Amino acid sequence: MRVLVVEDEEMLADSIAEGLRAEALAVDVAYDGESALERLGVNAYDVLVLDRDLPGVHGDDVARTVAGSGAEVRVLMLTAAADVPSRVSGLSLGADDYLTKPFAFEELLARVHALGRRAQRPSPPLLERAGIRLDPARREVFRDGRHVALARKEFALLAELLKAEGAVVSAEDLLERAWDENADPFTNTVRVTLMRLRRKLGEPQVIETVQGTGYRIP
Repeated sequence: MRVLVVEDEEMLADSIAEGLRAEALAVDVAYDGESALERLGVNAYDVLVLDRDLPGVHGDDVARTVAGSGAEVRVLMLTAAADVPSRVSGLSLGADDYLTKPFAFEELLARVHALGRRAQRPSPPLLERAGIRLDPARREVFRDGRHVALARKEFALLAELLKAEGAVVSAEDLLERAWDENADPFTNTVRVTLMRLRRKLGEPQVIETVQGTGYRIP
């Protein structure tokens, strides 16, 4: 799941992002409405955690733009205003959920997960190919009946390769889907993670490198 946190209180924004990343979510941060719109125009997010009272481009305007764009991102609006008219007006702007400050991080996390499930297309119960079976719900992987314990990023990369159903997936696409914008596009993170994944899956190798293009499970 990829999340954009938009909050002008930088310490709060960074704290939310750190907490969500600890839960293995890919998180980007913007401190104002203009930066948020720039990121929304470039990246595909599942959930937008949006402070309502933003400097420059107001949070309401960001919500209106998102609603008018037809983007599938779900919006969780944050605000200090707890009265009913404020909540109603926020939802009428296109927000999918509304959380008042101060809030417990556990509640924000639960709401982000709930919105993320609504934003994402339902995955098949199992992803299977070349003797590999991946269960997204149970976070389990088996190779020819043998259980394979994977780290979160290894699991995410394998899921993306299985979803491609034999098509080639570029390193750039894997980086975008499994990490966040803080990941260096020139890093060898994908290659190193795939190396560990191949080693854990064992022989014979099932992840094929297509030179100059990407990776696939044929």
